Amino acid sequence: MAEIVNLRRFRKQKAREDAEKTAEQNRIGFGRSKAERNLSEAEREKARRHVEGHRLSRDDEPEPA
Repeated sequence: MAEIVNLRRFRKQKAREDAEKTAEQNRIGFGRSKAERNLSEAEREKARRHVEGHRLSRDDEPEPA
């Protein structure tokens, strides 16, 4: 004789497993520690300052006539 299965429990368990798979993919794709985020931000800021420091003319200075 076959085992009796509660379909409501089965569906809920399946939904939990699917949600966990999605969460795992998101953790891989988007998960970065706070230190990694801060490091990336500091590198972007340093690069921005480096480029800004090498500009020939600044936007806020008037053009020489």
